[in-house]
Amino acid sequence: MSVLVLLLAVGAACCLGFGFVLQQNAASHAPLGDFLSPRLLLDLVRVPRWLGGIGLMVAGMVLGAIALANGEVSLVEPLLATNLVFALVLSRRQTRQPLGRQGWAGLLLLAGGVTAFIVAGQPQGGDARTDPFRQWLIIGVALGLALLLTTYAKRSRLSAGPVLLGVAAGLLYGVQDALTRVSGQRFSDGGWIALATGWQVYGVVALGITGLVLVQSAFETAPLRMSLPALTAAQPLAGIACGVGFLGDRLRTDAGALTWEALGLAGIVVGVVLLGMHPAMPSGATPKERMRVRV
Repeated sequence: MSVLVLLLAVGAACCLGFGFVLQQNAASHAPLGDFLSPRLLLDLVRVPRWLGGIGLMVAGMVLGAIALANGEVSLVEPLLATNLVFALVLSRRQTRQPLGRQGWAGLLLLAGGVTAFIVAGQPQGGDARTDPFRQWLIIGVALGLALLLTTYAKRSRLSAGPVLLGVAAGLLYGVQDALTRVSGQRFSDGGWIALATGWQVYGVVALGITGLVLVQSAFETAPLRMSLPALTAAQPLAGIACGVGFLGDRLRTDAGALTWEALGLAGIVVGVVLLGMHPAMPSGATPKERMRVRV
């Protein structure tokens, strides 16, 4: 594992985690009428705290893109999942809430899960699959599931909606990470012309904007602990599926390795949920407060 990729991925996770907290602090006061509407972004763009959060998220995405250009998606994605640790650090500083057993258990499971998956799987790059059907099947399943979850979330915005939107956004971001790696490879091989003539870079932009609307709508309607764990758990799963499915990433497939890889992924998901449900995560404004407060 490259030390550079490790540092870039962890730096990206730090920026993303801090950025998510700032974004949720601002979005929690946005009017409920903006739910799942691009108008929400137009309202939030006038809030300095939200702009700061977006700036950190963009910095995290840039660092993540560089990491993806130099490493495998199956390696970078689990490291990006540690953004929840940094979100908890900032939230804990704001709330003065101690970690307690739940926080420490979540940290150990997340860190142990990432370590187990990387050590057992030993992700390595390979030749991307040339079968377009395989590529579009994986992307189509992820996008179709995200659309289905968003449809149900629209009907239950204040109950299960934030969790569903978090999963949907995580699926989109996982596919976006895969297309970011492809875009980086096209740029390395053929420069700006090759990048501009490929559909992948436009897919990155479209998925980024759509995911941003979903995430901010989730942040608007519920505490961060409702949506961020779902997003953080879904993104690496979708990214790894794309990496192994059509980007040529290779993982060890003997029985022992597969067992530890599965345990590692399970540890990541459980750790993310425990950290996300920690009392230190900001709760945001109540629905009644959001009815009264305009951005």
